Formats: sequence, C-alpha cells, structure tokens
Amino acid sequence: MNKAARYDRIFHQIGDLMHKSTDRQARMATVCAVLHHKMPPFFWTGFYILQNSRLIVSTYQGPVACMELTKGQGVCWAVVQARQTIIVPDVHQFEGHIACDSRSKSEIVIPFFDSGGEILGVLDIDSESINTFDEIDAEWLEKIIGLIIS
Repeated sequence: MNKAARYDRIFHQIGDLMHKSTDRQARMATVCAVLHHKMPPFFWTGFYILQNSRLIVSTYQGPVACMELTKGQGVCWAVVQARQTIIVPDVHQFEGHIACDSRSKSEIVIPFFDSGGEILGVLDIDSESINTFDEIDAEWLEKIIGLIIS
C-alpha cells in the first residue's frame, strides 16, 4: 500500500476514535498509539506541550524521551517559532539538534494549535533512517492533528 493510502486509512480510523472522548490528552494518546503502530518507520512518536514558555514531553510512544527541551534549540523549538511543519532529512545536519536518542536519524515536527490559533505544542516523529519524511507525511499529519481539536 502506498503512503498516502495508508495515511487515508489511518486518518479515518483516528477520526472514528475521536468520537469516543472530548478529552485532549486522551485524543493525543490515541493519535500517538495509532501512528506509532501503523507507520513502520516511526521510531518515536509524541507530543511536546508548550507550558510557561517551556516545551515539556507529554503523551508518546517509543523509547524514553527528553523530558524538557532546551529553549530555542532543536527542531521542536524551530517549529514553535516558525509555526509551521519542518521536515529534517538528516538530524545531524540540523544545527542545534537535540539528540534525545542517538538512533534517531530523521524527523518531522508538526505544530499543534488550539481552536483559536494559539500554539499548544508540537507532534514530533523520529525515524531510525535518513530521509524518511516528505510532503505526504506533512500533509496527512497536519490533517490528523486537526482531528484532536475538532
């Protein structure tokens, strides 16, 4: 199955699951679990939430994460500043990359907004391979994130 078709199926599965709870944390946990287990290249899948100008780890699947990301450093903070998705084909080429796990080789980070457009945090996904993520991932992951708030 091609990537877009897989995402389409996942999008509908997650959409159906979102009707079971209005709790944001429960919805985030469900998104992490489904993505992590349905997308084989996803090594680490989780949310960092912006709290008092700090990015704190929240719901995730995968190995132990950095509990708090140093302000102004790394891909997640770059996404908070830019307010848009960033794809990093090779994390070793991203200046200031924060290596929570040395096995991570590529990354995609998607901003997560509330219904008023305020940034709540980011969805961070890592892969153990270089060049895992592309615009198809960005498009579908942005749609999936939208299901949490809807």
